[in-house]
Amino acid sequence: MVAMEFIRGAPRGSTVGILAGAFNPPTVAHLALIDAARSRVDQVICVLPREFPHKQYEGATLEGRLRMLDRVSAEHAFDVAVTEGGLFIDIAREARAAFGSRIDVAFLCGRDAAERILTWDYGRSGTIESMLEEFRLLVADRGGPFAPPPHLAHRIDPLETAIDVNAISSSEVRRRIESGQPWRELAPPCIHDLVPLIYGRML
Repeated sequence: MVAMEFIRGAPRGSTVGILAGAFNPPTVAHLALIDAARSRVDQVICVLPREFPHKQYEGATLEGRLRMLDRVSAEHAFDVAVTEGGLFIDIAREARAAFGSRIDVAFLCGRDAAERILTWDYGRSGTIESMLEEFRLLVADRGGPFAPPPHLAHRIDPLETAIDVNAISSSEVRRRIESGQPWRELAPPCIHDLVPLIYGRML
């Protein structure tokens, strides 16, 4: 198994919280999820896959996204890594290969992402139950409260964020940039100067 590659930080602790995403660009909602998880895990890692399972790289390049994440992580004290696989199960296994020991892997996500993961057609019954034996979910309300299926609830815990992350997304930042609307309140201040450079063709 290929191990995840750390861009900032190194494997540590026995419980890791992973925020896997496109980060196109990073937003204050990402930071809210990270801050909410700090007391629940030993280490928080933002993970950017080299390839996405269901979409292509558009907007910022991999290098541009890592540049923004590196800037944000330096100020907000989380780690950054890249993976070959883009599915949660692939990322969890790459994390275990990197840590070299048995670790507790928890993915941080919003309600919408959790519902997609739990209801996806994996082609055979019992797949999600099997995957949740290898990782668990920390889920923040997003566009409504999340109620996990009773038989999976023991592997899914709520994550309470300090701000409402419902209307904050990378796609909303890009939409505002394209339409000439204010976007800076949705992105961490430390990358306000980078965003126009990286997304300059949209401005």
